[in-house]
Amino acid sequence: MKCPFCSHPDSKVVDSRPDKGGSAIRRRRECEGCAKRFTTHERIEEMLPLVCKKDGRREPFDRMKIVSGIKKACEKRPISIDEIERLVDRLESKIQESSEREISTTAIGEWLMKELHGMDEVAYVRFASVYRSFRDIGEFMQELQELLKK
Repeated sequence: MKCPFCSHPDSKVVDSRPDKGGSAIRRRRECEGCAKRFTTHERIEEMLPLVCKKDGRREPFDRMKIVSGIKKACEKRPISIDEIERLVDRLESKIQESSEREISTTAIGEWLMKELHGMDEVAYVRFASVYRSFRDIGEFMQELQELLKK
């Protein structure tokens, strides 16, 4: 593993343990060049389907894009990074169980909005405003009114 501090190509594992969810291994490493320590996370490489974008492009499923988008929606909200990670874990499990070779961004976005709606309404509205690309304040207000009705 290349050191993030000095780019030395070799490091040794100092400690290994499962992460909180048990879906990955957390490893503490020490660089053999500069002796600084850093943490890595190892996960099983899963065969996830291609994601079909709205413009017709297809690209591999990228967990970090999902996590990043949800983090932005949950910024300054009482939602921990662990909750976000569990949400994305559930999404990945759902996608794998479907056995589909391709999944649309629409399906992913709708599922995430449903989950966020139950977690935090502000995060839900933030995510929906980006995901649904509201053209004007009227569309945004309509979504808020729908939320208030529930």
